[in-house]
Amino acid sequence: MSLNATLASVTRRIAERSRPYRTAYLARLEAARHEGVQRGALSCTNLAHGFAAFPANDKLKLKQDRAPSIAIVSSYNDMLSAHQPFERYPQIIRDAVREDGGVAQFAGGVPAMCDGITQGQTGMELSLFSRDAIAMGTAVALSHNMFDAALYLGVCDKIVPGLLIGALHFGHIPAVFVPAGPMTSGMTNSEKVKIRQLYTEGKIGRAELLEAESKSYHDAGTCTFYGTANSNQMLMEAMGLHLPGSAFITPNTPMRDALTAAAAKQALKITAQGQQYTPVGRLVDEKSIVNAIVALLATGGSTNHTLHLVAIAKAAGLVIDWDDFSKLSSVVPLVTRIYPNGTADVNHFHAAGGTGFVLRELIDAGLMHDDVMTILGQGLRAHATEPLFDDAGKVTWKATPKDSGDDTVLRPATNPFSADGGLKLLQGNLGRSVIKVSAVKHEHRAVQAPAIVFHSQEAFMKAFKAGELDKDFVAVLTFQGPRANGMPELHALTPALGILQDKGRHGWSPTGACRAHRAKCRRRST
Repeated sequence: MSLNATLASVTRRIAERSRPYRTAYLARLEAARHEGVQRGALSCTNLAHGFAAFPANDKLKLKQDRAPSIAIVSSYNDMLSAHQPFERYPQIIRDAVREDGGVAQFAGGVPAMCDGITQGQTGMELSLFSRDAIAMGTAVALSHNMFDAALYLGVCDKIVPGLLIGALHFGHIPAVFVPAGPMTSGMTNSEKVKIRQLYTEGKIGRAELLEAESKSYHDAGTCTFYGTANSNQMLMEAMGLHLPGSAFITPNTPMRDALTAAAAKQALKITAQGQQYTPVGRLVDEKSIVNAIVALLATGGSTNHTLHLVAIAKAAGLVIDWDDFSKLSSVVPLVTRIYPNGTADVNHFHAAGGTGFVLRELIDAGLMHDDVMTILGQGLRAHATEPLFDDAGKVTWKATPKDSGDDTVLRPATNPFSADGGLKLLQGNLGRSVIKVSAVKHEHRAVQAPAIVFHSQEAFMKAFKAGELDKDFVAVLTFQGPRANGMPELHALTPALGILQDKGRHGWSPTGACRAHRAKCRRRST
């Protein structure tokens, strides 16, 4: 099918407005590229430092200056469930790379904080700023000029954007992103919401609440709701930076380990020494950025990416803005219902057809660019597949089934949940903002009520507990944006706001309220 006219127009405008910056960026990439292996530019002293602690056989390969060397950059820590699985990955990667004649080194670690732990705490104020620290940490890991490709191990909110921004500053080096996968499903989202509201009303105690939360967040892996962490994984698939269908395979399973090894082997294939040299700075272009925006809109992904994708694009010499998101949202259908836009989690989404189904539907509808560079070198349609084991126990890929496994969770583009992507650009006398209306119930999309201004979350909760908010109102929290204190998401207020709506009060929905606060503050950052 031919490309949608709006998609083609937005892509063309991005390319035109970005031309001077993109040209300069690509020139910098070409200047950074070396003939032969990257470490060929190092002095003997430099190189000796770089492999001093290596096993003898690996050291010999590096001395001979022929075998490609793969960097591992990881956000591993064992406090965060999403990143704990990465503890085992480096050895899997080293073994897989050695099998194919290369070497791999753990090049560096980056910080990883969890918005789920810091919600409602002052630590949340570091969240957005951590993205820049992660990008810097990535750059430090790659600064030694030892590596011919890199594997990036990351999952959550600011971590994947930070890793990709850092990778793009070394854009002459190929990149493969390696996910950890979601934890298995625990307590249902509807049960979890109900228990949180009961606690906020004082009807159950802390012990009961903690027991429920522990049943929700119960094992290694990513949280299973479709927030920024899992939106990151969707976007890496849509940009062709993951192996196909790898985003939502659960940790510590044979398929998860096999995909990690396969990712390492694919990184070897796309170095400058291979036949498919694929520098990440050329892979991430205006078409792949548009594909990422489309995937975000079509799946009701996190509005955090109206910040992150702008920064990622800029790191690649590309200029996008909220007008691009809004124009694309008008033509991109919503094809998924995943919590908080529905009751299902990402495991249900994956079982229903997952990322491969979404990519195929959007390509067939003319709403994604298939003619893009990916880590497979075959265009984006090659990523509209799902992994499985063949008779020999090796990973292979097959076409995603034509029909959804559950049309309450995943639908074709011809029969979507909504005709548009649900992300709207708001403009008025207060400035510009974005809001995700796909996460707001229809009865709450038009609200006229007095605004009540609070200067902290604590002030809001004090008024709620005092019974002062049992009425129609719009809550406004001041100074909660990226230029103020790092964009805290204010999910701690969600149960209280949900209780008020369940009583029939009109105002922002729990998600809508948090998004509105953030949207208002985003206006300050433009």
